[in-house]
Amino acid sequence: MRLSRRIAPFLVGASLVMALPYDAVPHARVKHAVPDAGVKAGKAPDPQPFGADCRVRVTGSHVVAYCHNPYPDTDHVTLHIECDRWWDLDTDSAPVEAGPAMTVRLTGRCWEEVRSAWVDHAK
Repeated sequence: MRLSRRIAPFLVGASLVMALPYDAVPHARVKHAVPDAGVKAGKAPDPQPFGADCRVRVTGSHVVAYCHNPYPDTDHVTLHIECDRWWDLDTDSAPVEAGPAMTVRLTGRCWEEVRSAWVDHAK
């Protein structure tokens, strides 16, 4: 009886380890792995930074967003406004080009309260 009490924790631990999915178990890393054909060894290239920095301010029922683009690629920004009242129409502005080193101003409003406002970015 004592032998089974000593072995029981080991058996429970072993069964738990065996029940773990394959991805949850740590594996030894191979140091001398050969890269796939056509894939360069080393770091992947960093993606180009993109996207204007936007500040959105809600004052009562009016929304103003200032977007500054510090990057060389043009960013098309769109202001989205969600109104609080069910009968008040939500609005989306037309896309505005924010060129390199350019600041644009986007405005919109609701008839009454604003629930939320945000800016979308597109290349």
